[in-house]
Amino acid sequence: MTITPPSSSDAPEHTSNGCTDPDCMDPAPGDRQYAMFVLKNLLLLALGAVLYAAGFNGFALPHTMLAGGISGLSMLLYYVLGVPDPAVWYALLNVPLYVLGWIGVSRRFFWYSLAGAGMLTLCLELVRPAMHVADPVLAVLAGGALMGAGLGIALHSMGSLGGTDIIAILVFQKYGFPVGRFNFLVNGFILGAGLVVLPLHAVLYSLAMIFVCSATLEYFLGVFNQRKMALIISDKYECIAESITTRLHRGCTLLTGEGGFTHSPKKVVLAVVNNIQIKRLEELVYTQDPRAFMITLSTSTVLGEGFLKRKTY
Repeated sequence: MTITPPSSSDAPEHTSNGCTDPDCMDPAPGDRQYAMFVLKNLLLLALGAVLYAAGFNGFALPHTMLAGGISGLSMLLYYVLGVPDPAVWYALLNVPLYVLGWIGVSRRFFWYSLAGAGMLTLCLELVRPAMHVADPVLAVLAGGALMGAGLGIALHSMGSLGGTDIIAILVFQKYGFPVGRFNFLVNGFILGAGLVVLPLHAVLYSLAMIFVCSATLEYFLGVFNQRKMALIISDKYECIAESITTRLHRGCTLLTGEGGFTHSPKKVVLAVVNNIQIKRLEELVYTQDPRAFMITLSTSTVLGEGFLKRKTY
């Protein structure tokens, strides 16, 4: 479930640039908040690049496995030609993608992704942990988990680590072709080409590693975005709403409802809180009204003031 909280006078006002559109709620350039915003995004990209490179060089490359996307294509070219290093291939293959991306994606996403691709290229060259894992199954699990974690952390920024994301977004914008399906086709092409030059067992291990990477990526994308949405039906809705804004420092919305049996009008308080605050909200509600009716739902993504900003491509 994806929730975009409706505008409400109870929600904290955005004051950094006077804009209430989630797409333009970035801090204004030149102030301290903007500098911290940029630093946070660059740190996420850097951490993601380090983890991805550790899985790439520490587990996938020593076992002659293929990753997904452009990094997998760079590995395939390295296996076939022997030179240059996969990091060099990754940088070269990204050049035409970013030339196309300049005309099709937002400037913010472009520059952050360009920085991410540069960081990953550097990390692929410098981060070379000597893991010495002989069992390929363990290499599949560890390599896929590290690369998926790196991608997931990087995608929590306003950019990416480069690669096929740029083309996938362009194809989606122009033709409506789903991004996930596009990446699936690209990975299928890489694995198919791998069958020509690599042993069958290496390609099968690569398929398993890509699956582990994708599952870990989905986990990291969801685990930091999950929030709880609460629907509270109570005659003391005004006290509860005030307590949510003053004690939890969260906005809330009052919805109009009607009792199914009595047909009497009811007010429903809608609030979205993080996983830590949900028990505090429960205590707050039942302290105010022991007879309150409270429904709690899990969400996957919440966009809006106080939560995530919408990522534009």
